[in-house]
Amino acid sequence: MKMIWAVIRPERVDVVVGALKTEGFSAMTRFDVYGRGKQKGIVVAGESYDMPKTVLMLVLEAGRISEAVKIIEDSARTGAIGDGRIFVVPVEEAHTIRTGKVGM
Repeated sequence: MKMIWAVIRPERVDVVVGALKTEGFSAMTRFDVYGRGKQKGIVVAGESYDMPKTVLMLVLEAGRISEAVKIIEDSARTGAIGDGRIFVVPVEEAHTIRTGKVGM
């Protein structure tokens, strides 16, 4: 199993989630965050502010990661600085709290 953390523009969330759901990736967690990347945030009157972003988190079997990453890249991309990042990390175990089941 692997986990995708996709940090994307909030205005692209509906497009990205829709594209993922169309291809069968419906289980995900979404949360809004603030941060800065290479663009170093927004500077207004000498003050630096973090940018609003949305994180989509998906845990998938390793064989489906490339497909999901491609969907996210294609649907989140605007071509402008600040489109986001995708991180793929290993997941050792997944536990279902209600049933105690281990695994996907």
